Amino acid sequence: MKLTFWGAAQTVTGSLHMLEYSGRRVLLDCGLFQGRRAEARRFNREFPAEPATIDAVLLSHAHIDHSGLLPRLHAEGFRGPVYATAATADLCAAMLPDSAHIQEKDAEWVNRRERRRGDRAIVPLYTGADAEAVLERFEPVDYDRPFRPLPGLEVIYRDAGHILGSATMVLTVEEGGRTVKLGFTGDVGRDERPILRDPQPMDDCDYLICESTYGGEVHDPPQRAKERLAQVVGDTARRGGKVVIPAFAVGRTQEIVYRLDQLTHDGRLPPIPVFVDSPLAVNVTDVFRRHPECYDTDLKRYMESDDDPFGFARLTYIRDVEDSKRLNGSRLPMVIISASGMAEAGRILHHLRNTIEDPRNTVMMVGYCAPHTLGRRIIERRPEVKIFGQPHALRAEVEVMNSYSAHADEPELLRFVGHLDSGRLRKIFLVHGDPDRQIALTDALEQAGYRHVHRPERGETVEL
Repeated sequence: MKLTFWGAAQTVTGSLHMLEYSGRRVLLDCGLFQGRRAEARRFNREFPAEPATIDAVLLSHAHIDHSGLLPRLHAEGFRGPVYATAATADLCAAMLPDSAHIQEKDAEWVNRRERRRGDRAIVPLYTGADAEAVLERFEPVDYDRPFRPLPGLEVIYRDAGHILGSATMVLTVEEGGRTVKLGFTGDVGRDERPILRDPQPMDDCDYLICESTYGGEVHDPPQRAKERLAQVVGDTARRGGKVVIPAFAVGRTQEIVYRLDQLTHDGRLPPIPVFVDSPLAVNVTDVFRRHPECYDTDLKRYMESDDDPFGFARLTYIRDVEDSKRLNGSRLPMVIISASGMAEAGRILHHLRNTIEDPRNTVMMVGYCAPHTLGRRIIERRPEVKIFGQPHALRAEVEVMNSYSAHADEPELLRFVGHLDSGRLRKIFLVHGDPDRQIALTDALEQAGYRHVHRPERGETVEL
């Protein structure tokens, strides 16, 4: 049996790996590569095998860098099942059509620009029809219940605690009288974060594909984020400014809204309005409300006194584009939460363009941003950044809060891997991390006694 690493190999984005055994092919995730336009355009049109020859997809969770190539896979001929938890399936039903809309609009924008140069028009990576078609292939599965997607393959999902519906998985693969257990972390969440349960231990395995996003780093405790959020909102409001938060529509937006709900309930916020300006985030929040089975005990207890942790009096969810534009015309203090989290697309670009040059305002970065994204440039506090191709001076305050990350830090990853039988684990493959983060985590794992740690390159195939 063979394992080919295709996406998220020595980079964070575009999770996609292929298992081959007994003439069958299974993808672990099918994620969109996000980064430089030319590189993304090439990577997102390549697969490790002809899509029509892929028998099934095992999806860890709904984030676009893990699920966002599914419509393209279907458009190229894939007709197998996509296995995911029920919550992940519901999130993808909102997110994949939204991603298709972005692909179509992005192609329109590029073609308008290139037409002036006489270049050939490009076509979108996929369309809304492709997204709707692949959603018909989804097969919901439960946590903790083994299922058999193909002959010779049994899979069990455990709660990864990363976002709603996220899962780790262990694959039991039978071939030629041999049985091999392959673990895949997807993205590992953090202990004691609000809303979701803590990550559940995986079953023991022979090989492990492990994320490494925050190798070598330690996050602030989640409770500290709540205190800092109250302080930043208060300080910015006293300056007469806006707090603009680029936040992923899934997970990060709901967590921040929940924290703002708590702070409002406790009387710790100034009386300023809060806006969630993202149609996708509005739809995703509705999905969160439909899946209380994923909530942790703290949220369930909190809901005994507040039955809607994602809504409060001064909070407004915005769908209409005209309402979004009116926020930019206002000079009153407010909090604006808008997608995308890496500030690469969506309404957040308009809000940043209108606020980033005013020192009264604060841009709060609450998650990982890949290299070459606008979000990364803001985190690096570049004196000037480009938005819609135009330079803007970065004069607003920049607050970077890694405690909001939904990814485990290095100590949390070591604890997670530490639940596995080290005597059985033959090799760990590090994926979903920049090279320096992977090197740091490799060192930490080796110090913990794991001697066989490998950092595969894109396109590398190994025998199991």
